[in-house]
Amino acid sequence: MTNTDLPGVSAVVLAAGASTRMGEAKQLLSIGAKTLLETVLDNLWRSQVSEIIVVLGTSADEIRLQVQMENVRVVINERHAEGIGTSVSAGIAAVSSMSEGALVILADQPFVRSETFDLLIGKYRDRKPGILVPMFQGFRGNPVLIDRHLFPELLSLAGDVGCRAIFGNHPGEMLKVPVDDVGVLLDVDTKADLERFRQIHATGSLDPELLGIADLEGRGERPELVIAGNDQVAKALALFGNALNYTVTIVDPLAQLVDFPGATRVLHALDLTRFGSDAGTYVVVASRGRFDEEAVEQALNSEARYVALIANKKRAAEIVERLANDKRERLKAPAGLAIGAESPAEIALSVMAEIVSVRHGAPKEGRTGGPRRP
Repeated sequence: MTNTDLPGVSAVVLAAGASTRMGEAKQLLSIGAKTLLETVLDNLWRSQVSEIIVVLGTSADEIRLQVQMENVRVVINERHAEGIGTSVSAGIAAVSSMSEGALVILADQPFVRSETFDLLIGKYRDRKPGILVPMFQGFRGNPVLIDRHLFPELLSLAGDVGCRAIFGNHPGEMLKVPVDDVGVLLDVDTKADLERFRQIHATGSLDPELLGIADLEGRGERPELVIAGNDQVAKALALFGNALNYTVTIVDPLAQLVDFPGATRVLHALDLTRFGSDAGTYVVVASRGRFDEEAVEQALNSEARYVALIANKKRAAEIVERLANDKRERLKAPAGLAIGAESPAEIALSVMAEIVSVRHGAPKEGRTGGPRRP
């Protein structure tokens, strides 16, 4: 595991969460013969990390009894109920003084390969960025690698926000590293995720549909609605777009066409610049923070007639603040007409109404800041 001839990079594994959506400690759920947490640790043991720190909280005693954690430093986060930020802080506080950086890893990402950890560490040693993030087919993944000089900012994190909270403070210090490992995008949140991952583990290969890139040629003359995201708002928006005779394209690394009855195709690579405007292209970013920045940047560099971000006002303001002045006016953020929308379907309706308004050149008096984001 340890390469003592090179500067140390620690691994901080965040395993303190309550797994509320799963209904039980997902760290202990099995994939094959091992638990999720054991699988992550096995991959780390085979990598070049100099030490492994596991942050526990909920079910800590049970996890310590059931998971083999030799050569692992265990940290108990007594404040885990306050959110992931406290776990990041607790883990970083335990990093060895000999380490120059830390990989911050989610305990429910069993498919990140040891070779990927080593690739990230190698790129860090070569370039010494403040923040290093893996990118799979244009989508930002985990783990992230943070240089020691940014540790003070991580130590001050609180609430339900992780390392991404500091990204906006250091745009010039971020290095995005392309990786050939879809595991950086895969984490277990629901029982459906778990069953799918068990099938992947049993077959030893990922679903080819997951990795396919849709053919965008011959889209015809209908207006194009491009939705970057895979949540309930995105699904409702696809249905509205289909009903209004738009060609609907979903852009998300994990989306399946069968889950979007209103969609024409699914694109698993983030490349929004390939969409033209012959018949009008309307782009809505609804990624719930997973790849907001990249999708917005690409959409604004395309010829799309409309670019919008579905987010709450605080998150929208953060994104807008990072844009060049000539790009800010193009982005509708938060997206949608102000109709008091709250549910996913209502939010989708407000966004589709705004798209229709833009398409037909209607006045803008009705726009007063967009709907609330659930």
